[in-house]
Amino acid sequence: MRWRPSFELDLARVLAPLRRGAASPNLVRDAAGTWWYATNTRDGGSTLALRRRPDGEIEAAAWGPGADRLLDGVPALLGADDDPRDFVAHHDVIAQARRGMPGLRLGSTGRVWDSLVLAILEQKVAGKEAIRSWKELCRWFGEPAPGPGPAGLRVPPSPKAVLSIVDWKWHRAGVDSTRRGTLIRAARVANGLERAAELRGVEGRTLLRKVPGIGVWTAAEVAQRAWGDPDAVSFGDYNIPSLVGHALLGTELDDRGMHAVLAPYAPQRQRAIRYLMAAGVSAPRRGPRIELRDYRAM
Repeated sequence: MRWRPSFELDLARVLAPLRRGAASPNLVRDAAGTWWYATNTRDGGSTLALRRRPDGEIEAAAWGPGADRLLDGVPALLGADDDPRDFVAHHDVIAQARRGMPGLRLGSTGRVWDSLVLAILEQKVAGKEAIRSWKELCRWFGEPAPGPGPAGLRVPPSPKAVLSIVDWKWHRAGVDSTRRGTLIRAARVANGLERAAELRGVEGRTLLRKVPGIGVWTAAEVAQRAWGDPDAVSFGDYNIPSLVGHALLGTELDDRGMHAVLAPYAPQRQRAIRYLMAAGVSAPRRGPRIELRDYRAM
């Protein structure tokens, strides 16, 4: 299919929240500039390829049992359902970021499961540790992506695959018992959790939090990706309060302080954070790096 967006579109920035590093197992950009996205759908593991044509149109192709569903979802994935027009920047740094990135939109995958697996893996551990587990679970328990995509492109493990993982294989993937338990509980009710993407907003996040082990942070991380929630702030994050504090006030903040300083941006607080992150704003490092743990050696 071909689709011409009616708005300025920055393809890389819109897809960025779905990617974890250059070696992300289910979202890869090839040398020709095509984005390859492997994901679970209601119909099964499928692949979507996206590229921008010289005339500005987006050309999309898909493979696998959920190919039609992925093609139908291309506009929403690339931000067509997002409307930033009512957003007001109350700080110069955010206003400047917005002016410099008119093509930044909040995309919606329309699917909960893949984002939920990664968010649970990222709970209370260093990012590199979570990404290592994510890659290994995709490699061992995911499926090869349908279609002619790059070598190594993988569909993340499905709920059924997660429920099939025995204890020693969780250990081998570096996933501790707490996150393992949350993933198993989520996999058992995965079909019902997909309704969160239809409810959206606070209702959708509340539904996700009915699973023990899924809290405010995890629900927000999923909401940002599954339905492009513009107000889902990742409270409880190790880095974001400091980033917001230094960018907007020049000082450290905790969750309470971040809640206060972002209050004027409601109901688009997450959009304000996305502008800061996309602009490369960061807080100075003053403490030691989080020590990487390897549960496989324990």
